[in-house]
Amino acid sequence: MHIVIVDSSRVVLKIVAGLLEPRGHQVDAFTDSEEALNFLTHTATVRVLITSLEVRPLSGLELCWSARLLAEARRPLYVITMSSARNARNLAEALDSGADDFIEKPPGAEELHARLRAAERLTTLQDELIRLAETDPLTGLLNRRAFFGRVQAAADRVGNHGRMAAILVDIDHFKRINDEHGHDVGDAAIQAVARLLGGEGIAGRLGGEEFALALPHRSLEEGEAQAGRLRLLARDLRIRGSRGPVRLTCSFGVSAWTEGETVAGLLKRADIALYEAKSSGRDRVVSAETELVLARAG
Repeated sequence: MHIVIVDSSRVVLKIVAGLLEPRGHQVDAFTDSEEALNFLTHTATVRVLITSLEVRPLSGLELCWSARLLAEARRPLYVITMSSARNARNLAEALDSGADDFIEKPPGAEELHARLRAAERLTTLQDELIRLAETDPLTGLLNRRAFFGRVQAAADRVGNHGRMAAILVDIDHFKRINDEHGHDVGDAAIQAVARLLGGEGIAGRLGGEEFALALPHRSLEEGEAQAGRLRLLARDLRIRGSRGPVRLTCSFGVSAWTEGETVAGLLKRADIALYEAKSSGRDRVVSAETELVLARAG
């Protein structure tokens, strides 16, 4: 596991790291609690925080509280506090501040490893619960809520002057596929289109036969080109049906991030372009900004 240790004493840090590293754990040690929090914030691989209560400039309790807020932002994180003065008040304050466990300082090897095994069990369970909460069960893509959350986080990183393209995708005449070939074939069609999108950017199923793809750091032209490639790949799909292979097409709407943009606005413009693609003949790409139409050619 990736573990962060925080203590004002480099000796204590060395002792604890010496217990952990031979067991294969990745350890980052800090004497400055504010630096440790910054590292935690930007390093999602960290699964365990072990911190003394007697640290600065943030106290150990403040660090616990801040770490718990990070964990509530949909990432698994187990917090263990250390103190040389183990008493009921310290224990209560640590648990009330968001700690999961409490250990005496310096910790004994056997006790420390036992607590870390508990931490691994819990963070593995948290990881799985987060995955289930964010995943569309039919396709394995992000569900609607998780998709919007991931795109918002990407937009925050891109900033006002960055680039990001968005593509909305809809399977053409999907009701006809269900009616003529059955819902099993319809589900297989949804899964096949999802596989085309799954390796690209931030991909999600918004509901039914509609999908969305966000491409951070990509321009409008790159988004249009990607949508064009996906359109052709969708046309090449063959879904197994009781009366032979079933073919399908998809329509695409593309938009791009602009200064002062919101995620809702970005996707709304892609949705308007998608509506235009559907109403003007389907099996085509329409760009919200340039009104570019890539239709049935190719």
